[in-house]
Amino acid sequence: MPRPLGELEDAVMTRVWQWNRPVTVREVLEDLQQERSIAYTTVMTVMDNLHQKGWVRREVDGRAYRYTAVSTRAAYAAALMNEGWAQSDNPAAALVAFFGMMSQDQREALNDAIRIVQRDNPLPAPPPEEGGEGTGARER
Repeated sequence: MPRPLGELEDAVMTRVWQWNRPVTVREVLEDLQQERSIAYTTVMTVMDNLHQKGWVRREVDGRAYRYTAVSTRAAYAAALMNEGWAQSDNPAAALVAFFGMMSQDQREALNDAIRIVQRDNPLPAPPPEEGGEGTGARER
């Protein structure tokens, strides 16, 4: 389970995920500077930390690195939700509480996701009952 990203790590990863291409420290820095005052070395350190933690991979490009996300934001969010659910001593109650917090749009997205999972991974048919009809099938 991934540790939740810190505020600056999340700001950096948001750009990496949104741009969906290899990025340099300079590109991330310039975009972040539109919102806040931040030093090149700070962004470089954060991106190096994200690399060390396995969030991004990097390739040498001249005298710099280009960073690429290892997974998607959706996979990150799913892992956080799964970890939160796994921490509960009553998973069913946790799900009920979570579903109760959802907006109508989120519930519709959940229903869509369930339909996709059921379509792509149908449950196997139950095995036929032993004995069958007329052969003394067990009592119910």
